[in-house]
Amino acid sequence: MAAYINMPKLSDTMTEGTLLKWRKQKGDKVVAGDILAEVETDKATMELESFDDGILTEIYVPEGEKIGVGQRVALLLAPGEKAPADGPAPSAPAPKAAAPDGGSSGPAAAVKSAPASEPASGNGGTRVKASPLARKIAAEKGIDLAGLSGSGPGGRIVQKDVAGAQTGGASPANRAPAAPAAAPAAAVASMLPGEGDIRIPLTGMRRAIADRLLASKTQLPHFYLNIEVDAGELMRIRAEVNADAEKAGLGKLTVNDFVLKAATVAAARVPKVNASFAGDSVIQYASINLAVAVAVDDGLVTPVIRDAQKKSLREMSEIVKDMATRARTKKLKPEEYQGGTITVSNLGSYGIDSFSAIINPPQALILSVGAIVKKPVVNAKGEIVVGQRMSIGLSADHRVVDGAIGAEYLAELRRLIENPALMLI
Repeated sequence: MAAYINMPKLSDTMTEGTLLKWRKQKGDKVVAGDILAEVETDKATMELESFDDGILTEIYVPEGEKIGVGQRVALLLAPGEKAPADGPAPSAPAPKAAAPDGGSSGPAAAVKSAPASEPASGNGGTRVKASPLARKIAAEKGIDLAGLSGSGPGGRIVQKDVAGAQTGGASPANRAPAAPAAAPAAAVASMLPGEGDIRIPLTGMRRAIADRLLASKTQLPHFYLNIEVDAGELMRIRAEVNADAEKAGLGKLTVNDFVLKAATVAAARVPKVNASFAGDSVIQYASINLAVAVAVDDGLVTPVIRDAQKKSLREMSEIVKDMATRARTKKLKPEEYQGGTITVSNLGSYGIDSFSAIINPPQALILSVGAIVKKPVVNAKGEIVVGQRMSIGLSADHRVVDGAIGAEYLAELRRLIENPALMLI
């Protein structure tokens, strides 16, 4: 009953994980449901669970080492059973993973385990070993994998081998024919670290942020709209609500709680913004899954309030506080930070007056919220008085959201923030 344990795909952007700590050691008896190890993904620290009984016979990945999704990390055997002759080659077929409902559909380990990569075919029909990401890049660039040599375990072709074929930066065997260039590309300046400088390796989270936001900024046609809203009434109502909440022993509502509620109600009233681009169509979502940007030690996580349109202001506040706390300790479950349809990023508490955020794909819209600033304003009577103003920016994917739709959404958002009682109806 040999059961290989593979690195699972624990987030939608995960390509590799770092095995932080083994909870079980070689030779230990394992029962289905035992936690074998702790794995750091690009979003959180997860537990690697076994769905089989057996003896932990082999550990292929030491603590602190990164390993690609689908590659083998350990082997379980029945008492007295010998290890299979094929060894720990990461390209071998993976055991069946846990079913989506959490049940086991065969020998496996970990939640939502991704299948290991299988040999890919070159253009000539030759079977070659390659990682899923390498196959994807090769297919996009029209590169024949059969002509590449792999630098991964067991000669497996990995991402850098295909990247080298694209850029000519790898060995001559891995270089693809150079395409004629219209003009020489500008070199990116770089500096070698000097004395006293510190080289900080990218964490999985920082690498994912770098990759996703670069792709977003270069592939999505961003456009930006900005408004300034009167936050005076919101601050007045918030003070009254929090005074009553304190007497009742309830937690206080933040300014961001009101903004999140307003963003949700506005999206329900202007549903075209709650959508994404899907190649030959636009998908307009029935549910508003509101993603909330939360700063953590090494990056950013966006926990999602699912079906936000069905949540009260108080419910949304409690959900955000709970998920923000768990995000900072990397205890969020994958389903809690995936599937957002709109994102709100608020830097007001950091003293930022205004900014323009980068869209979080595949979403088509993100709001950037600044601090509430006291400034002189002209009231309805033409008098100069002290006002409380908040700047809100909208970044949108122009393939999905036109300028008029974005303006309509911001107008509704302004109306709700300046008349907060309306969002509670």
